[in-house]
Amino acid sequence: MKCPVCEKGTLKKGTVKEVMFGVYLGEFPAELCSVCGESFTDERTTRKIEDAAKKKGIWGLGKKTKITRTGNSLAVRIPKEIADFLNLKEGREAFIHPEEKKIVIET
Repeated sequence: MKCPVCEKGTLKKGTVKEVMFGVYLGEFPAELCSVCGESFTDERTTRKIEDAAKKKGIWGLGKKTKITRTGNSLAVRIPKEIADFLNLKEGREAFIHPEEKKIVIET
């Protein structure tokens, strides 16, 4: 079967390592493109990946937030679910830096 993403490679059976928000979920069967490396899972496997993410407590952690002004700086609010998951507390120091087109906050 031809890859629906790059339209150049062919799909072959293999396994894919699934990681969500930096948390390893496991290896799962997938169809892999021989050119672009895109992976495709069937509905049953996708549900297993979702279940693994739920067991690790990371399902639904991705949230939208607003950038606000505080004095001359900008501030980003961290949603409660993410703060709880990372055990963040008020007053804790963090290191913030750009990485490509992302903002990385390390605690």
